[in-house]
Amino acid sequence: MAEQTRGAILGIILAGGQGRRMGGDKPLQELAGRPLLAHVAARLAPQVDAVILNANDDPARYAAFGLPVAADPVPDFAGPLAGILAGMDWARANRPETAVLLSVPADAPFLPRDLAVRMMAARDRAGAEIACAASGGQLHPVVGLWPLALRDDLRHALIADGIRRMTDYTARHHMAQAAFGTDPVDPFFNVNTPADLAAAEALAAASI
Repeated sequence: MAEQTRGAILGIILAGGQGRRMGGDKPLQELAGRPLLAHVAARLAPQVDAVILNANDDPARYAAFGLPVAADPVPDFAGPLAGILAGMDWARANRPETAVLLSVPADAPFLPRDLAVRMMAARDRAGAEIACAASGGQLHPVVGLWPLALRDDLRHALIADGIRRMTDYTARHHMAQAAFGTDPVDPFFNVNTPADLAAAEALAAASI
């Protein structure tokens, strides 16, 4: 369990998209002999107090991973923000001690092993509400730290305001960036296409 002084962290792996560029089943694609989702969960689990999965297809497909599955609470594949709201709703119902949600994508097998600590530190240094990861000069808003206190605000943004882009939502709030290096591999390298999967295989021996 992660050591926290301001309440528990719930980790959520976002797999709610349709994976069109991969031809579907992206979290279950194999990398170095294991599904992508297994790599992500193994990186995330030691850093948080619990891990859940956001997915919108049959949860039985993920039974082997032993993770609770939370579907989007809004229709029509509304994007990662809907997955974050799903995690917040699940936390309130199942782990009310949760203070913050740490979101990561299901296709990033090289996540930093100190992600949670550095995200919390970046948020605290800036006195911010939200923290998002960055590497190589690029912001990765899907890798974010989200206080449960924003649950109602996020629901309103999604349903009433029709917000879908993560940066449109974070622009409404004080957001900190947690910067990570890219040597020997960008820790937020994500596998979207078969070519990306082949590149990840070439990196895996040194990085996993």
